[in-house]
Amino acid sequence: MESLADRAYLVTGGGTGIGAATALHLARLGASVTVVGRRKDPLDAVVAEVERQGGKALAHPTDVRDPEAVEAAVDATIEKFGRIDGLVNNAAGNFVTPAEKLSPNGWRAVVDIVLNGTWNCTSAVARRLIDADRPGAIVSVIATYAWTGHPGTVHSAAAKAGVVAMTRTLAVEWAKYGIRLNCIAPGPTETDGAGGALWASPEDRDRVLSSVPLNRFAAPPEIGDLVGLLLSDRTAYVTGEVLTADGGQWLGRQIYGPPLPTH
Repeated sequence: MESLADRAYLVTGGGTGIGAATALHLARLGASVTVVGRRKDPLDAVVAEVERQGGKALAHPTDVRDPEAVEAAVDATIEKFGRIDGLVNNAAGNFVTPAEKLSPNGWRAVVDIVLNGTWNCTSAVARRLIDADRPGAIVSVIATYAWTGHPGTVHSAAAKAGVVAMTRTLAVEWAKYGIRLNCIAPGPTETDGAGGALWASPEDRDRVLSSVPLNRFAAPPEIGDLVGLLLSDRTAYVTGEVLTADGGQWLGRQIYGPPLPTH
């Protein structure tokens, strides 16, 4: 297993779901972790669990849409742990709506969190790495509809596509500093946030599940484990890539011929 001993990372959206699972996994790999998000109580709960398992963590309530707040979170990480080695951009917002009914505020809310928030955090961490002459790694959590598109989520699809383009641009631009940037694209994952936003009813849940060839949802620790891999030296020659972990969902279901068995 990879080791992240003596390193420090900032995880956005770190109080619940994939962010919390990622923070716990990074701590188990030896890293110190700062978890940020808008609600303090979930962040404190993650820190308590990290410390219960013998790790080191810091909760820093932060709105990633606010560049000054992000700068403060990065500074707090360095003050607490003496360094920063990278970042997990996991903060997100989403809801399903027909594009013609999407309000300017709805568009702005999602794009500000997903695209602008990712830039705010990425820029702040990378500048600290460059100033310290230290290599680092940044992983951004996106979705496969960043490249396929998806009806009902034009705001999120556009923002996440922007994150992919940002990641690949910066992977080239910052390679000279030893900073690697990659994305991970989870499929449907068993989290309260995604469930409430994307499959609120049992019927919606069944329909989403039927779109996954492996016939199950991801568990947050599965995604956290892959984030740890992308941050580690085991992937030291990987940059500008998107790792898809969606049970084959984006590849689609059968269209032609008699139906094949699903079990």
